[in-house]
Amino acid sequence: MKLHTLKPAEGSVKSEKRIGRGTGSGMGGTSTRGHKGAQSRSGYSKKNGFEGGQMPLQRRVPKFGFKNNNKIVYKPINLNTLQQLAEDFKLDKITVADLQQHGLAGKNDKVKILGQGELTKALEVEAHGLSVSAQEAIEKAGGKVTKL
Repeated sequence: MKLHTLKPAEGSVKSEKRIGRGTGSGMGGTSTRGHKGAQSRSGYSKKNGFEGGQMPLQRRVPKFGFKNNNKIVYKPINLNTLQQLAEDFKLDKITVADLQQHGLAGKNDKVKILGQGELTKALEVEAHGLSVSAQEAIEKAGGKVTKL
């Protein structure tokens, strides 16, 4: 085998269609573009969502709903998660920074403590929001709550 003898496999390379090179080629005349209309003209490019003049889907379907831009979204964290965190890392005070450090909350998340699970250790908890049941459980266990 030598470099000058290499060639592609039989049938793997097709010859290019020579469009618009006379009627004898079978692709002269309209150059495979059909007759008239925007698609036959040069420079034509279809806009996104264009349906040939038919009313497009995004205009046929009605608008609905409302998105409140001022809504505050909290990252929920339950008492059993706090209990587990306090046991694993021997913490007496749990802040939002601790939750972020251990991957339970993101950098920009607001944290809300919810009352699912049981809390046996007296903890000082710092969060952006608390449910009533969570606050009662923390204080019942001898802990303290700080709302940011």
